[in-house]
Amino acid sequence: MVPVLLAAAVLAGCSSLKDEDKTASWSPNRLYAEARDEMDSGAYDKAIPLLEKLEGRAAGTPLAQQAQLDRAYAYYKASEQADALATLDRFMKLHPASPALDYALYLKGVINFNDNLGMFSFLSKQDLSERDQNAAKESFAAFKELVSRFPESKYTPDARQRMTYIVNSLARYEVHVARYYYSRGAYVAAINRAQSALADYRDVPALEDALYILMRSYDELGLTQLRDDTRRVLEKSYPQSHYLTGKPKGGSTPWYQFW
Repeated sequence: MVPVLLAAAVLAGCSSLKDEDKTASWSPNRLYAEARDEMDSGAYDKAIPLLEKLEGRAAGTPLAQQAQLDRAYAYYKASEQADALATLDRFMKLHPASPALDYALYLKGVINFNDNLGMFSFLSKQDLSERDQNAAKESFAAFKELVSRFPESKYTPDARQRMTYIVNSLARYEVHVARYYYSRGAYVAAINRAQSALADYRDVPALEDALYILMRSYDELGLTQLRDDTRRVLEKSYPQSHYLTGKPKGGSTPWYQFW
């Protein structure tokens, strides 16, 4: 019986040693240095718990704020987008006057931007009408706030470029969905999506396609007056349109000839 109790005591002692926090005696600066080393080596999963501890131990200091931002970035690089966004939202709520707020907005925009790039891969076999635009819109909103509030930020030029890309992509998305409906004979649905693109976006290349889909859909439904009105808008807006000249755009086969 005694050996059994002795073995149990040894095991308990080993367990307590195993569970001991080796960082307990570390200073905040050492914690941060170790976390940065892990991030620099790409070990984001190891950096995250160190940054969590640092945030608690250095509460109320600039180092704690930095730890929170770094943790958001580490979550993002570890493909834990939801945790990254939640961490950023918490940071912005707790520190609305932080000098790093522009970075927080930028990172939030980038996370949503990259999270939704797959939505714009139109060669995918996924039903286009089922894709979600929320991430792109969230990304645009973050970049827009950054540009509006911090026009001189070093992150603003890149944010502007990404905003342009997002607008063009969202317009293209509407047109691709309209094209999807048109190809399946759902002409009313195609009209609705083409009209949404025309109403919501300005000066983007996809609007030429939207007008053409609208014109073709009206024609299929026998709405000749609306078809002719749309053609006149197309002629005025895009007088050299390949849809009017019959010449393939950029030498490629027009999309409508694939069906």
